[in-house]
Amino acid sequence: MTPAKASSRKTSFSPMIHSYLRMDERFPHVWCPGCGIGIVFGALIHAVHELKIPKKKLLLASGIGCTSRMPGYLDADTFHVLHGRALAAATGVKLARPDMEVVVVGGDGDMLAIGGNHFIHTARRNIGMTCIVLNNYNYAMTGGQQSPTTPRDMFATTAPYGAIDDPVDACLLASGAGAAFVARTTTYNFVQLKRLIKTALSRKGFRLLEVVAQCPTIFGRLNRIPTPKDLVTWIKAHTVTLEAAKKMDAKELEDKVVTGVFVDREVEEYSERYARLVKKVRNAH
Repeated sequence: MTPAKASSRKTSFSPMIHSYLRMDERFPHVWCPGCGIGIVFGALIHAVHELKIPKKKLLLASGIGCTSRMPGYLDADTFHVLHGRALAAATGVKLARPDMEVVVVGGDGDMLAIGGNHFIHTARRNIGMTCIVLNNYNYAMTGGQQSPTTPRDMFATTAPYGAIDDPVDACLLASGAGAAFVARTTTYNFVQLKRLIKTALSRKGFRLLEVVAQCPTIFGRLNRIPTPKDLVTWIKAHTVTLEAAKKMDAKELEDKVVTGVFVDREVEEYSERYARLVKKVRNAH
């Protein structure tokens, strides 16, 4: 990662954004110029602000990776744990403090590779939290290795001749595991991104939002999509809505990013069942 330089700590952000950031000795941030993480972070802040979620009631958790540096900049309750373990640690928080709005952020490698087992079982249990998976198609922080979501025939430092694996579909995995809310968008569509974060935060159970985002420094460079603008344009060109996708065959959908809401259903939050069990055990003794 290449630290992005800021000319001024206080004039680089709107007053509202600034009020949600830890400015003391935190900036300039570590993300590369043109990285999609800042877009997702900004959308999350806007969503929290518009929903009037108090900072003292907000927890942002993460594991390891570029995206996982996000909690370090948010002026709220945050923690940063081992690679892939953020969902497990956040589960403990939600069970102990069901009143907290728990959000977990991570990259495709962090959430779907080493954290894949936690991802499946958090969705299966429908733990009451919002999980934002920023999918930039590679392990960006550690050098651009192929990740579970690297598209077929795209290049990575560990796939110099092109990836031959079929990529993991995070939304399909979460849907199959039983998640209450599953959606996907991209950094190209900020309005939809903010709206889907607000929707996720308003639901119960496990809510997954996958965000396809640009990594110009490594993924873009290795795949000859050299600038942030080029990469965002490439993402847009490969994006189709869920409604449009229903009219396309498998061949047409091979290299497409399908966006929209895949699952949105009412469930009982796991922490509520857990609270009943605790009460039952206490009453029995």
